[in-house]
Amino acid sequence: MKVFSIFIFSLFFFTIAVKPCFSQEKLSDQLNLMPWPKEIKSNKAKTILDRDFTISMNRKGSRVYKAATKFLRNLANKTGVFIDEGFPFYNREKATLSLVFKEEANLSFNTDESYKLVVNNNKIEITAPTDVGIVRGLSTLLQLIKSDGSNFVFEGFYIKDAPRFKWRGLMIDVSRHFQPVDLIKRNLDAMAFVKMNVFHWHLSDDQGFRVESKIYPKLHELGSDGEYYTQEQIKDVVAYANNLGIRVIPEIDVPGHAAAILTAYPELGSDDNFDNKIVRYSGVFDPTLNPTKPEVYTFLDNLFKEVAPLFPDEYFHIGGDENEGKHWDANPKIQEFKKKNGLKTNHDLQTYFNIKLEKILRKYGKKLVGWDEIRTPSMPKSAIIHSWRGKNEGFENGTLIPALKNGYHAILSNDYYIDRMLSVDHYYKCDPIANADLTTAEESRVLGGEVTMWSELVTPLTIDSRIWPRTAAIAERFWSPKHITNIENMRKRLKHVNHELERIGLTHIRNIDVILRNISNNQDISSLKILAGISEPLKIYNRNEGGTEYKTFSPFTLFADACSADAPNAYEFKKAVSAYTLDGNLKNKKNVLSFLNSWETGYSEFRKLERSPNLVGLELHYQKLAEVSHQIKIAIKREKFSKKDKDSVIDLLEELSTPFVDVEIVIIDALKELSTCLNQRFDLK
Repeated sequence: MKVFSIFIFSLFFFTIAVKPCFSQEKLSDQLNLMPWPKEIKSNKAKTILDRDFTISMNRKGSRVYKAATKFLRNLANKTGVFIDEGFPFYNREKATLSLVFKEEANLSFNTDESYKLVVNNNKIEITAPTDVGIVRGLSTLLQLIKSDGSNFVFEGFYIKDAPRFKWRGLMIDVSRHFQPVDLIKRNLDAMAFVKMNVFHWHLSDDQGFRVESKIYPKLHELGSDGEYYTQEQIKDVVAYANNLGIRVIPEIDVPGHAAAILTAYPELGSDDNFDNKIVRYSGVFDPTLNPTKPEVYTFLDNLFKEVAPLFPDEYFHIGGDENEGKHWDANPKIQEFKKKNGLKTNHDLQTYFNIKLEKILRKYGKKLVGWDEIRTPSMPKSAIIHSWRGKNEGFENGTLIPALKNGYHAILSNDYYIDRMLSVDHYYKCDPIANADLTTAEESRVLGGEVTMWSELVTPLTIDSRIWPRTAAIAERFWSPKHITNIENMRKRLKHVNHELERIGLTHIRNIDVILRNISNNQDISSLKILAGISEPLKIYNRNEGGTEYKTFSPFTLFADACSADAPNAYEFKKAVSAYTLDGNLKNKKNVLSFLNSWETGYSEFRKLERSPNLVGLELHYQKLAEVSHQIKIAIKREKFSKKDKDSVIDLLEELSTPFVDVEIVIIDALKELSTCLNQRFDLK
């Protein structure tokens, strides 16, 4: 205790004595930290990484010991430095890195995750009230390592950091497409890297029930197609997450989205004559638990009694969304029950159901979380409202603010549906509070937000690329101060973090090549990568336009699956065009020509590939891209571009702008801007 107090005093003295060498803005240009710390100052110190690098902990603690050991492995793998001591010590006086914390935390949304990090000359110190703060500080320190040409070094900084929001989550739906344990773990590692702290595990839906039940074994035997987590696997994942400072919130979705449950136990349903089967498509379906049957509550009581102990967290998500109540409306007994109990609407009936669930969960030490449909005047204020509905669902101002004003704690997901395949810029601009007119008390009830990865259109091969790296930018929105909003700077840092995420185990970059090799039958994929670099999957669930309705076992190994929501070359081309339109100097001219050349030569290489059905759909658009690139390239070189030339290019761009094979080329506006610029610049020559 004295050691900790003395150290805190020394840090306090250091914060007064240190003189920052750079402003926050300059540092964000210099560094690639994500999320950006609450406070960071530079000094002129430096710690060199060499074989004698050691770590000392001030007290024993499993979470810090494992985090420090993993830090050493990451450090060695990242730099190639052979570090002699591969494990941390306890209370070692002359250690390179000292980790000092007060207590081991029992994870909750009130866990203190703050930390202070100081890099001095050949001495680094991280202090925190809890071991979770140490884990967060180690993540920051790993991002600070860099090469000075001769050595790998930690440059001198003082960082004082703490999260803006308590709830910084990622939901992964494992029902539509089952995701194996190793995939969950690597995504937990990525979450910890960017300081996220809640893993919301969506374990049941119409397409599958993914938890082993020893009380109701038909749930996983008949409701999962044999793909489920054993209870031991769940305990393993929860323990793994706990060591990373990540809480695990399970979701069993009821009373709707219950087709898999009713496949196993049809007697619990609202339509006794319905042929209940696991659903193979995406959408909202009719099978619903019958809230008037006592055996339904007996079932849920027994199930929650079995499942709840697998998840130590105090919260349990019961779903509660998208119940259209068609089977309720068609059941005379349910209608009679509603009249008898004064329940005017299906919403009232679901509230009756939810209140019973809340009491069951409370019996097992759990508080209820549910999608925003659960909010009614009768719902206890201990429930957390998970806001998911917004403009797309007919709620112009969303559902978060009404929940706050009605006294509920709430978390926001509507703006963070990562499966909608919107640009990172869109998600980064969304703030859980934004400029809402809230009282201090109402604002304090915003716990944070959750990224939601619904898995209708992803498999283990592609899910990493749909979550990352955009989720790293959203994680910054949840952690960093509200004023950290510069998109260009975020993109600069995210480009670096993207590769760091791959280094720690994600497959979002490497699997692009796997998919492209597959559709080309293992031919040279360079031309396909060029086209993928400016193509993005159709957004807002438009992928199945044109009559193709994806099933859970459909192929997700097509060109669209190799394209990302932020086509990397498209963004760079837009910047190049903007620079060229402002100043057509030689440098900017060469930059634009380089892109145009790549698309023209890319098509030439594409034509050399042996044709296959998966390549045929790319031919026409690639050809039009090559044609428009050639026309604009000739115009730039000859400095001649008439209105007739411009009209010809616009006609080509109109053809090029139509979607194909579930993607769209996203440089059309930039090419139009370039065409207009050329016409204005060269038409009179």
